[in-house]
Amino acid sequence: MSVKQLTGVRAFGIAWFGQVISLIGTSMTAFGLTIWAYEQTQSATALALVAFFYLVPLLVISPVAGALVDRFDRKHMMMASDLASGLTTIAILSLYKLGELQIWHLYLAATVAGTFQSIQWPAFSAAITTLIPKQHYGRANGLVALAEVGPGVLAPLLAGALLGVIGLDGIMMIDVLTFLFAIGSLIFIHIPPPVSTAAGEQGKGSLWQESLFGFRYILGKRPLYGLLGLFILVNFIDSIAITLVAPLILARSGQDEMVFGVVNSIGAVGGVVGGLVMLAWGGPKPRIHGVLLGWALVGLLGTALMGLGTGLLVWGIATFLSAFFTPIINGSDQAIWQAKVEPDIQGRVFSVQRLVYWSTAPLGTLLAGPLADRIMEPAMQSGGALDVMFSPLVGNVPGSGMSLIFIFTGIATTITALLGYAFRSIRQVESLLPDHGQEVAAGKHGLWGF
Repeated sequence: MSVKQLTGVRAFGIAWFGQVISLIGTSMTAFGLTIWAYEQTQSATALALVAFFYLVPLLVISPVAGALVDRFDRKHMMMASDLASGLTTIAILSLYKLGELQIWHLYLAATVAGTFQSIQWPAFSAAITTLIPKQHYGRANGLVALAEVGPGVLAPLLAGALLGVIGLDGIMMIDVLTFLFAIGSLIFIHIPPPVSTAAGEQGKGSLWQESLFGFRYILGKRPLYGLLGLFILVNFIDSIAITLVAPLILARSGQDEMVFGVVNSIGAVGGVVGGLVMLAWGGPKPRIHGVLLGWALVGLLGTALMGLGTGLLVWGIATFLSAFFTPIINGSDQAIWQAKVEPDIQGRVFSVQRLVYWSTAPLGTLLAGPLADRIMEPAMQSGGALDVMFSPLVGNVPGSGMSLIFIFTGIATTITALLGYAFRSIRQVESLLPDHGQEVAAGKHGLWGF
């Protein structure tokens, strides 16, 4: 008996909902394992290395993953990614139950998860182009942002509450079930293949040639590689602070797991509100304002304010504002790329886009731990090299050095974003590049009714 498959905006909605459920489980597991890892090591470097081993394969494999996304059915690529992530969680769960789980196992699991996540994002993002009308790309990306940040509203609080009831192993079992739900939801949808274009024909060749095509395409579009350059800088700066969120809060709160969970949840609420705003609004016009002004505000009102805080109130406000602007930044940026890049090469181009955007993030992640543990924390203790100058601002207690890192990186992010307006290729990216010509039928029913 065949299963009736839906397409259009209904199919997008089903795929989106499946990912939301899956990400709730993933976020709960990540929260629980973060607490476990910090209790085992008491080291910011150990937590930073988990992020590093996730990012490196995600970046290295991205060009090949993009070529595979353009070659094969994008739905099947998404299902394969979900399955691999679920099996990775099962492996970690088994080691934990046997009492054999060690920190290096998390590095290995992060490597596997990053490898398959390199397929998931370009497949889902490229699927939007063939499922959603072009004028609603911004709104669709608002929903994607909700899928990325929304689960964090419940996941940290749920994980924090459930750790004492069902334990870390119970949380990971929930995660496995959510992966099965995500895979099952994809069975009921059909993602139409993109129409062949001249750019797609030009990019055909061996897997190696197709993997490199995304680079050649972007290098031929100066406004696009201008955007890439901007994101390289801000992502490098921001990755240093992001890596230190957990150790900063845990160090300054006396390792209070509930405070850490509440701050994460507040941030997730900010992301949800920002995603809902993006869904209803569609982003500013021109969309580049959503990118540049959004990053400037994240740096000032998010990262720098986070460093000035010493407790839940300020941390909550900073995390909320930072997360609020993130869907507007990412939704505006991705809508530009979806409108300008031909659909049948989006897997390759979007994979290279992510690769270049995040190419400096592993360096920032690796620098964050040693910078905090070996330089800034000792320098901000009583009698340290920076104590007299900055202790009136951040104090000289554990976590003060990391607070100072947040202030510096936040100011640097704001300055870098505003400098983007000085470059015409970035400032006028939407007028300098024409939209691709493919139009997608809206379908009889829509998610938003317009």
